[in-house]
Amino acid sequence: MSQQPSPESNLARTIGLDLFSIGRWQFILLIFIFISAIGVVLVTHNTRQMIDQRENLLLEKDLLDGEWRNLILEENALAEHSRVQRLAMEELEMKRPEPDKEVIIKLP
Repeated sequence: MSQQPSPESNLARTIGLDLFSIGRWQFILLIFIFISAIGVVLVTHNTRQMIDQRENLLLEKDLLDGEWRNLILEENALAEHSRVQRLAMEELEMKRPEPDKEVIIKLP
């Protein structure tokens, strides 16, 4: 008793043989189309991620820029001459020397 191949296996075999013998160029072009489509999807995805990252970095830059401006204002306020002079006199008990106690050094 010989066993006959099932019709499904014959059909799959026939399709496979057709793809590799008769429709070889079409099959190769189909593979290239799929690869190209996957490439387009990946590039689009990466581009969207980079745009999102750029937007987040711009927001962070704006926040840091505002903080930097506030720090500059604070530095200017803390370095004001009258404030420094007042702190030197009150906390460090410093005072200006008397004119007769001043020594001027001249370099030759």
